[in-house]
Amino acid sequence: MSEDIIRDQIDYYRARAGEYDEWFLRRGRFDHGPELNERWFAEADQVRAALDEFAPRGEVLELACGTGLWSQHLAQHADALLAVDASAEVIELNRQRLGAAAHVAYHQSDIFSWQPDRQYDVVFFSFWLSHVPPDRFDAFWRMVRSALKEGGRFFLIDSLYNPTTTAHNHVLLGREATVQDRKLNDGRTYRIVKIYYEPEALSTRLQSLGFACDLHRSSDYFLYGSGTLI
Repeated sequence: MSEDIIRDQIDYYRARAGEYDEWFLRRGRFDHGPELNERWFAEADQVRAALDEFAPRGEVLELACGTGLWSQHLAQHADALLAVDASAEVIELNRQRLGAAAHVAYHQSDIFSWQPDRQYDVVFFSFWLSHVPPDRFDAFWRMVRSALKEGGRFFLIDSLYNPTTTAHNHVLLGREATVQDRKLNDGRTYRIVKIYYEPEALSTRLQSLGFACDLHRSSDYFLYGSGTLI
């Protein structure tokens, strides 16, 4: 897949940093009304409970850490957390959200070119796998594998295919699409990679790459679960 769309995707999330949380908090263009918003937050609580049960302890690596919506949760469990993202803008918001947490460190880098220089007990990423181009899928998981200690685990969270997971002015293309157009509040449009997975098919694919997975879906909005090295 063209390098241009990767650059466009990075530029989009840099420009979107200050309004990113509106999506998860169901505000503005992402407000789909009380009933659907309530369902969203209930399912998000279901995912948080699963992450608590997973208990990301020890040394934790968070890829594409974003504004810290999940970093703050990881920091409650981890002995040490390294949060990596391509955007300096979202890293700054992440720092502000977590405060002066001595056990949290940050690194700005394009995930597609970054390689870990050590291994971790847990690798975590939320709403990131869907942005990995198909031709980089295997390479990304090789990087995850190289980042894990023997017996290490991963936990992922991502979006299910549902028109109400995104903004009112976004057109959700078919399930087979791998690229979507995304708008900012000011109307600027960017093209990003967006791929929707289902637990069973993703588990099968990851097993072929050397991971045993326990993946699930909430009713409408979230793919989530864990895996270990085989």
